[in-house]
Amino acid sequence: MDELESTLKPLMLDGLNGDAKAHAQLLKLLSERLRAYFGRRLSASPDDVEDLVQETLLAVHLRRATYDRAQPFTAWAHGIARYKLVDHWRRRKVRATAPLDDVADFLASAPVDTDSGLDLTRVLSTLPARQRALVEDVKVLGLSLSEAGRRGGLSEGAAKVALHRALKLLAERLRHADR
Repeated sequence: MDELESTLKPLMLDGLNGDAKAHAQLLKLLSERLRAYFGRRLSASPDDVEDLVQETLLAVHLRRATYDRAQPFTAWAHGIARYKLVDHWRRRKVRATAPLDDVADFLASAPVDTDSGLDLTRVLSTLPARQRALVEDVKVLGLSLSEAGRRGGLSEGAAKVALHRALKLLAERLRHADR
């Protein structure tokens, strides 16, 4: 467990400090662990594994500004993955149980050697420029809707609507990416 944490956390910290290569490497290594984590829990529906991997990577990317640098990265990432899995089960109306303390499984998962299929940067680049800028300003840079709206020449209300539509579009594209 300590080995994975000692690999991933520095990449996360470097990514937060603006190192794009470290952030890309973090997402690549994390995607391998996520495929194994979701693969064990969704063996009956393997087509959903990649969707959940991409949804989780997007959440990690968009919420990275909320990460507390003093805390373990793997526990934070595991929490996001677990909530994505629970959301998936709720959407499918599945009543499955999984121990909440399965972070050890997450950390011990052997990487699965598959092509990542969908690149987060590529998905964000499919958005229109104004929506992409709003997503980056609010979710990556942590600006308020008011600040992001001013940067994009929008009122706060218009920025809120545009951001909602952009996130909805991203989620839809992630769900249908491999179909």
